Amino acid sequence: MNITKLIIAFFIALISTFLLVYPVKKIAFKFGFLDQPNKRKIHRHVTPRIGGLAIFVGVAISLLYLRLNEPVMPAIITGGIIIVIVGLIDDKYQIRPLVKLLGQLTTAIVVMSGGVMIEKITLPFLGMIEFNQFFAIFITVIWIVGVTNAINLIDGLDGLASGVTTIGLISILVMSIMDGNNIVIYLAVVLIASNMGFLYHNFYPATIYMGDTGAMFLGYSIAVISTLGLFKNVTLFSFILPIIILAIPIFDTLFSIVRRMLDGENILLPDKKHIHHRLLEAGFSHRATVLIIYAFSALFGLIAILFTKSSLIVTVVLSVALLLILQAFAEMVGVIGNGKTPLLRVVKHTYKRRKANYKSNH
Repeated sequence: MNITKLIIAFFIALISTFLLVYPVKKIAFKFGFLDQPNKRKIHRHVTPRIGGLAIFVGVAISLLYLRLNEPVMPAIITGGIIIVIVGLIDDKYQIRPLVKLLGQLTTAIVVMSGGVMIEKITLPFLGMIEFNQFFAIFITVIWIVGVTNAINLIDGLDGLASGVTTIGLISILVMSIMDGNNIVIYLAVVLIASNMGFLYHNFYPATIYMGDTGAMFLGYSIAVISTLGLFKNVTLFSFILPIIILAIPIFDTLFSIVRRMLDGENILLPDKKHIHHRLLEAGFSHRATVLIIYAFSALFGLIAILFTKSSLIVTVVLSVALLLILQAFAEMVGVIGNGKTPLLRVVKHTYKRRKANYKSNH
């Protein structure tokens, strides 16, 4: 791995994306790629929404400089182009969910044809389990399509999807450096840099949104590089590392599906009951809500990194902590039902009691 080349690639992606946002805004206004306010959305002003195009081109320019000579790269690049085209069409015409899903499936098939496949996982006490071809294809499609949509679903506040994916990519980068997985290191660094270049324009108050163009491209990218890296990580918990790192978008999506099924609603239709909506309803500001979710994402990423180097006792402690965090997360999202929040009530009661004791002693 050439550190100097990696640093140059980072700044190429960072600066390119930062600068490309300006012409992309003009293109969006000229051709009508605009996000109109409505009762489901938070923003109140017409905003350009194909910022993901700047992210994609910034990544592409940096990859042209790197010239990664890896057998999987042609398929990964082709898949990225397809998913961006699907995103652009959706940002312009709001295509039906099933049509969008078809585009995502096409992308998954293309990238799998290039060798990006979840062929095995490592399970605790059972060791490595290899999949037959049919099951490997099935799991890989579910993972790529699922993560692509999960990132798309959390793209509801300024800077949210970009920040959460950046934190996830940093976690993947750390583990890839530990494993010496060069292709994942290069791809993660370029994506992190491009995200950061875009986040300057997208953090609250945003002047541009990434749209489905960016959200699906980032979801696709993080699904692909986690397949190349984390699923091939030979550790006690390699099968769960990608899920922990992407816990916020994955579990927000799963909880939303469960909640809609329990309420008898269409699981494909959008609503205002995701975790960011719940935090806003709880009284947190737009900026505070995003930062809280960033903190959760960073915590999950740290737990995933610690899993790779932990003893059995520490692993058990981390597992319990992870379950408690997920329980709190589920309660915040409202998936428990009937407004029940047992864990959050205990935390709130404990906090109030300690605060009262502190005042009485001082």
